[in-house]
Amino acid sequence: MNWTVALRILGLLLMMFSLTMLPPVLVSLYYNDQSWLPFLQSFFLTLGAGTLFWFPVRNKRKDLRLRDGFLVVASFWTVLGTAGAAPLFLADVPSMSFTDAVFESMSGLTTTGATVLTGLDFLPKSILYYRQQLQWFGGMGIIVLAVAVLPMLGVGGMQLYRAETPGPVKDTRLTPRITETAKALWYVYLGFTVACVLGYLLAGMGPFDAICHAFATVAIGGFSTHDLSIGHFNSAAIDMVAIVFMILAGINFSLHFFAWKNVSVAHYRKDPEFRAYIFVLLVLSAIVIVSLSLLGTYTDWNATIINGLFQSVSIATTTGFTTANYAAWPGALPVLLIFASFIGGCAGSTGGGIKVIRWLLIAKQGAREIVRLVHPSAEIPVKLGSAAVPFRVVDAVWGFFSVYIVVFGIMLLAMMSTGLDQITAFSAVAATLNNLGPGLGEVAAGFMTLSDPAKWIAVMGMLLGRLEIFTLLVLVTPTFWRH
Repeated sequence: MNWTVALRILGLLLMMFSLTMLPPVLVSLYYNDQSWLPFLQSFFLTLGAGTLFWFPVRNKRKDLRLRDGFLVVASFWTVLGTAGAAPLFLADVPSMSFTDAVFESMSGLTTTGATVLTGLDFLPKSILYYRQQLQWFGGMGIIVLAVAVLPMLGVGGMQLYRAETPGPVKDTRLTPRITETAKALWYVYLGFTVACVLGYLLAGMGPFDAICHAFATVAIGGFSTHDLSIGHFNSAAIDMVAIVFMILAGINFSLHFFAWKNVSVAHYRKDPEFRAYIFVLLVLSAIVIVSLSLLGTYTDWNATIINGLFQSVSIATTTGFTTANYAAWPGALPVLLIFASFIGGCAGSTGGGIKVIRWLLIAKQGAREIVRLVHPSAEIPVKLGSAAVPFRVVDAVWGFFSVYIVVFGIMLLAMMSTGLDQITAFSAVAATLNNLGPGLGEVAAGFMTLSDPAKWIAVMGMLLGRLEIFTLLVLVTPTFWRH
């Protein structure tokens, strides 16, 4: 284990993250909300901590191995939650405990969108902006950004990229150099953000809300500057802009890059995961809209369509925006939507969940086993499109799914042991492990009523979900530490 190199990179990443504390200072000064000091203090604290890590080992230039990348990524995201919590903890408004500050920070950085805050409409603008900024940086991954903008991390860049990026297939490069690949992803990400801001402005949002909600939409985060989330605006135009960009953000960003590079959208249609993703959204939306209509939840047909479509897309992509209290919808609709979050977005997107590609491979593997019952000697490959999927990828998907179920069960029991009922505990685990945000029961409106132990369990769930479980669990295996 190259501890010196790992510490050097961790220090550099922390110093880079400290710069994210400065934009809220400008926001505070512009709106004169008297909340700039906690951000300035946090900037120097984070910069100082990063310097302490980096300075003693600044001249160490050994190659970074894959296991070092896992250690750096896991350590950085864990430390990042604490560093990101500093302004929230130091601020007078809102007054937050250390546990709540870490919870809110981790929820933002992992793009979960669960919150312990109320009265968002009356909080300082700088605090509101900072929460949205956390989600935006966490969406594509701060480490991927570091690989893109810091050539000094070029050595070992692939190790960091593979350890941090979500999805079952992590070796696909958009360009020959990993630094250029990270830049390409961030160009697309930035382009979508700008387009989303313009869309919200044209739909009637003010500039501040448009920027903040664009950050959360493209990151599939779900934080809002208002307690009623997107429902605060009561605008069908704004709802439609959000729906479009939530769908786009849930698609593999590699497809967006190729569409931009080749000026063509033909490859979307050819991608099996994209087709499955759109199919799931269409079927789910149709079921929800028809159910709301038959159950008479809304008297207005337009409200039925808009709310049904919005909540279907928001929950299925694990964004977590709300225009209605979907937890109070009749029948099985709330549970159906929570189940949809287990699917989540595509691999290589900012969405959470298990990912569409994994469910697609599981379904194809299941269909193959049924055929094998009739033809036990047949060699039947699992295919995506016309290409056979390597057995190692299929095994990895089943391994991930198995570990996911075990982790979910352990977290569910842990949540219930803190005194939560079954519905609240189940949805709280689903909302954090899938990086969704809102749940059912006591956590339908937020996690503020949970005990501190339950909140720390939720924090661990957010981290496991963001780093797709294995990146953290690999650190506790004897094989990882064995020379």
